[in-house]
Amino acid sequence: MKAAGVEKTAIRAFTGHYQALASGATGIICEDDILPVENLPKLDDITVSHDSASEALKKTAVIKLNGGLGTSMGLDKAKSLLPVRDNKTFLDIMLGQIMYDRQRFSARLPLLFMNSYRTRGDTEKYLEDKDNIRVDGLPMDFLQNSNPKIYVDDLSPAEWPESPELEWNPPGHGDFYPAIWGSGVLDQLLEAGFEYAFISNSDNLGATADEQIAGWFADSGASFAMEVCRRSVNDRKGGHLAIRKTDGRIILRESAQVTPDEMKFFADENLYTFFNTNSIW
Repeated sequence: MKAAGVEKTAIRAFTGHYQALASGATGIICEDDILPVENLPKLDDITVSHDSASEALKKTAVIKLNGGLGTSMGLDKAKSLLPVRDNKTFLDIMLGQIMYDRQRFSARLPLLFMNSYRTRGDTEKYLEDKDNIRVDGLPMDFLQNSNPKIYVDDLSPAEWPESPELEWNPPGHGDFYPAIWGSGVLDQLLEAGFEYAFISNSDNLGATADEQIAGWFADSGASFAMEVCRRSVNDRKGGHLAIRKTDGRIILRESAQVTPDEMKFFADENLYTFFNTNSIW
């Protein structure tokens, strides 16, 4: 990874995950170790002063997770470049939303993309003539890191001499913290006066920076908040919230962390009633 120029923060993150895997960690979260989450604060119950909400949003940056390809939908480019309606792509609608919110809230609201090496070129090309979306002094994107693929049988690095680029893969949304820190973008945002970030998937057109949530988050003093919704039958595959018995903390359990014999509990939307929208502060 050093030889390939991978940033040291990402190397430390990968090393930690690799060592956990090599020591036998599976990431499985068993049913006996968790409890359902019964109640959470509701947006309708939030009371925030206009001044607090406005001030918080003026210090907020909007970051879109844009590392995925639209291959399952017949596109070999970034998923956000798929046409959605009236020949407008996810990206077109997203840009319209951010410009509208800037005017409505009188806030700078810089828009940044966390791209992967597979989506950066297409996204940059699409945005090259949209200078009005840029905020002076800030980049439009930062890049996910690259992790080496490893063999299942002995955990050694995968080799593909004919196509060396296939020996690597983008680590996904979980790379957000190493990527924004290691790229220097975090320091740039802080120096420009931005204290908060609203992060969401680039194909989630319902995810926009909410003034009330921004104010509530700022007043709370929390370092992290997640927007969640009640699960329905259509949300059985997505991750759900739970309470870890050992320390009482709320955690997110994904389907990959569930054994086949306990999948019936995972998919029960009446038992685990909240799912992660992947819109976080």
